[in-house]
Amino acid sequence: MAEDTDDKTEDPTQKRLDDAHARGDVAKSQEVNTWFVIAGATLVLSTFSGSIGGGILMPLRNLIAKSWMIRTDGPGLLALTQSLGYAVIAAVGVPFLMLALAAIAGNMVQHRLVWSGESLKPKISKVSPGAGFKRIFGKQAAANFLKGLFKLIALGAVMTAILWPERLRLEAFLRLDTAELLPAITSLTLHLMGAVVAMLAAVAIGDYFFQYRQWYQRQKMSLQEMKEEFKQQEGDPHVKGRIRQLRVQRMKKRMMAQVPKASVIITNPTHFSVALAYDRSMAAPVCVAKGVDNIAFKIREIAKEHDIPVVENVPLARALYATVEIDEEIPIEHYHAVAEIIGYVMRLKRGLSGLRG
Repeated sequence: MAEDTDDKTEDPTQKRLDDAHARGDVAKSQEVNTWFVIAGATLVLSTFSGSIGGGILMPLRNLIAKSWMIRTDGPGLLALTQSLGYAVIAAVGVPFLMLALAAIAGNMVQHRLVWSGESLKPKISKVSPGAGFKRIFGKQAAANFLKGLFKLIALGAVMTAILWPERLRLEAFLRLDTAELLPAITSLTLHLMGAVVAMLAAVAIGDYFFQYRQWYQRQKMSLQEMKEEFKQQEGDPHVKGRIRQLRVQRMKKRMMAQVPKASVIITNPTHFSVALAYDRSMAAPVCVAKGVDNIAFKIREIAKEHDIPVVENVPLARALYATVEIDEEIPIEHYHAVAEIIGYVMRLKRGLSGLRG
């Protein structure tokens, strides 16, 4: 039984939208494609009508002028057909390429490229009487009917508004010479197509927003679907690895921010650094930062910037790094060694203070 669409109240996640795109389910308005093709045809007609006509006319004129030279045997007719074909292709090739690009652009402005064979797979819903009834009498069908009716009325109004004032001129076309008739018809056709393009632009924009809203509504999720997706993502090793990486980065950043609060840095100059903070209100010194290699070097750099004493004690630095965690007090077995170092640091600070005084 299909899930009740009333339960789908949550906006779709990015993964949901990406999955829909991978299936070939994208927001698409056929009216946008139609507009791009008609606009492209109008541009082609206004730009290439002369070259197309000339490119086809010249070979035909030469054909008639030299008709007595045409060979009627098989190879001769084949060569004639090929030459006429090449002439037609040369004349209409660029315009047809522009129309193809316009059709592609009509899809590209709506969504990125889709490579999916999902729509080719057989589905029961495509032959289901219930699904067919819904397609015929559903919201989409009603919208298509109203859209078609509006286009019919609007196109009729546009053509009437343009052609009615030209009705006398249209009658005069019957008496025009062929050389004069073609430019006149081309001009009137361009005027008519320009008005149609302007009218269809409004239809295309409105239809796209309607189709996008329908598509977005289909992608909405229920709370249960969101929970299941979250569980799947949490179980993904790539997602877990990324989460761990972010946690480590945040921990390093927070740890480095604590280094200036340290009382002393105990270090093994080549590998380990442990930053300890202590004041008389504490029961024992607390580790505020620790690290090896690059992190240890960074801790020592920050300590030098803030005039924090750095004391070299290889075995103690190794032992503290292995036994104490960030924001924890040092173990009891290291009290004595750390107390000697902190006492030495305090005496050193008092001596420096006396010299300054």
